[in-house]
Amino acid sequence: MYLHIGQDRLIKTDDIIGIFDLDSSTVSVRTRDFLRRRQLAGSIVAVGQELPKSFILCRDIKGNDTVYLSQISPGTLLKRVKSGANRM
Repeated sequence: MYLHIGQDRLIKTDDIIGIFDLDSSTVSVRTRDFLRRRQLAGSIVAVGQELPKSFILCRDIKGNDTVYLSQISPGTLLKRVKSGANRM
């Protein structure tokens, strides 16, 4: 199953580690440090040009982490995953 995270971007739900609210999760110093390290590593992908509301942490087959910044709220993304509305 795939999840539409904004614009024309789909990701496999099997690769998702977590979906996080950007505002509430970045209160933590650990989360900010994690995102800073991912940015320095070049593994953050911004989906769209609007202000992001959520980030999705994914792991690929090689074990690499990728963080997708999405303008879609985490609640909406979770509903999409649970409903299976993005089956392909």
